[in-house]
Amino acid sequence: MQSMKFDLHVHTSISPCSQLSLDDILSQARKKGLQGVCITDHDTMDVRRYINEGIQNNGLCVIFGMEYATQEGDFLLFGPFERIKLGLSAADLLNNVLDKGGVAVSAHPFRFNRPTSEHLIKNGLCTIVEGINGRNHQNENDSVASWENLYGVRQVGGSDAHSLEELGRVATLFQQPIRSRADFIDALKNGRYSPERN
Repeated sequence: MQSMKFDLHVHTSISPCSQLSLDDILSQARKKGLQGVCITDHDTMDVRRYINEGIQNNGLCVIFGMEYATQEGDFLLFGPFERIKLGLSAADLLNNVLDKGGVAVSAHPFRFNRPTSEHLIKNGLCTIVEGINGRNHQNENDSVASWENLYGVRQVGGSDAHSLEELGRVATLFQQPIRSRADFIDALKNGRYSPERN
């Protein structure tokens, strides 16, 4: 069985806060030990205008997603959300994701300035959380264990890269091959994976 290491949380320079170019991601990710990268720019999937999703010429698998901001936390979205309406409440967003067969991941759920509201997890609206975020303080990452014990959430890892130095510092190891967004969503819903520092 082929395992694949993905950085699930990467911002390109499409995000105003990021200095990381798409060219650098494509040319350097494999050198950093990654087989896949998820582009999760803030509130947009405009990366689709610049490259094709899926396996690149160098073998890197690129998946399009986005980081969607709500007042009750930020969520990494994977699915048919290229034209999703912005400004939805967290509950409306998560129900929309479920209705469309996608996946939402609670991004940096215990970050001091943008935590995820616990009731969303408790009520089963989001069942996957970022257990290791490369930009979090250690105590913010460690706090995720409480939700694993209480609610049985599954954990992924992402660097939250805004620079080339950060790319791949944290990743998710999947115990199955992934070649497309559909494969990726299926792996998140049904597969075996774990967060790790790279």
